[in-house]
Amino acid sequence: MLRLPFRPLHWFHMQQLASLEANLLAAIDGAAMLRQVEAWCAVNTGTGNLAGLAAQAALLADAFTLLPGELRLVDPAPVTAIAADGSEVDQRFGQHLVLSVRPEAERRFLLTGHMDTVYPATSPFQQLTWLDGTTLNGPGVADMKGGIAVILAALAAFERSPAAGHVGYDVLINSDEEVGSLASAPLIAQLARGKAAALTYEPSALPDGTLAGSRGGSGNYSWIVTGRSAHAGRNPQDGRNALVAAAALALGLKALERDGLAINPARIDGGSANNVVPDHAVLRFNIRLRDAEAAAHFEAGAASLVAEVEAAHGVAIHRHGGISRPPKPLDARAEYLFILVRDCGAALGQTIGWQHSGGVCDGNNIAACGVPVVDTMGVRGGAIHSPDEYLIVPSLAERAALSALVLHRLATGAPL
Repeated sequence: MLRLPFRPLHWFHMQQLASLEANLLAAIDGAAMLRQVEAWCAVNTGTGNLAGLAAQAALLADAFTLLPGELRLVDPAPVTAIAADGSEVDQRFGQHLVLSVRPEAERRFLLTGHMDTVYPATSPFQQLTWLDGTTLNGPGVADMKGGIAVILAALAAFERSPAAGHVGYDVLINSDEEVGSLASAPLIAQLARGKAAALTYEPSALPDGTLAGSRGGSGNYSWIVTGRSAHAGRNPQDGRNALVAAAALALGLKALERDGLAINPARIDGGSANNVVPDHAVLRFNIRLRDAEAAAHFEAGAASLVAEVEAAHGVAIHRHGGISRPPKPLDARAEYLFILVRDCGAALGQTIGWQHSGGVCDGNNIAACGVPVVDTMGVRGGAIHSPDEYLIVPSLAERAALSALVLHRLATGAPL
């Protein structure tokens, strides 16, 4: 059984809080938050389950009527993918939920989460199970339906502050974060524009509440190789083997790796009968990059590699995809925001630290817009993306209090 220490709300170091701040946090109801998580996790919201996502969006829209402002559902941006035969096909995603509060305010914030999970409708992992008195196992409990509950509770508490009326915010709950947010990336950029700060509700980097600080970047690619078919016995010399060219590309990509740049050739589709020189192939790969210099190195090396393989194998290569999550360094404004979160945690008796993460999320996209962001403000838990995913239940109220206090101090303090 997993047993981790936790502090319920009545353990908070209230002597470090102003009376107004303490009153804001007193209304946070962890039991009500848990009921929300249980109801939301009963709905399968795998990214491809459009019916489930629509049902979840309706539940969330109903829950967020607790807050002022305008709620709307936004259609996903067009996204295409490459099929196994090399053709470009449209992908379908669910709608995104947006709440806009006091859009006329001079200082505004952005809070983001996602309703989709990695568990498709066919997954056997659909049930909630109590592992012990404070630990709940289930699909999306930490990543990130627990985080959505934190957003709602934190904002409801923040709205009790007189300072709330002088600032505004947008909330975005998208439907495609688990597959890279391609259908919500334009919306993220639009909502991030002009914001003073942003908070994103991925679960904490470690079960003790540690935050993800700087992040690397990520990109996904499909390279379509077009060759020429021929009989493998009678006239193979007339063929141009797309599969062999794709293999050469995979080896060449691995040779481009360096410190700060990792490349993972993941799959090659293509070919036909054994006696036919294959005339098409699709190479799929992911890159992870530390900084803009690594991105430039990859782009230059990839262009040279494509030219070399085309010339050596007599094939044509079409590139699809790109860097969807830019690297997220910590600049001075971002560090200030992290320090503010740390200090708010200390006032609540929570020890908050941060560390670099190789993972990526919507925080990468927000930071690329020049907005300081802390992107692991969600619950404490772990084993995400697996049937062992769990939520440390007392962290629902803990992290809601943390966010409410951060928002209050952002609203009353000097700009970042």
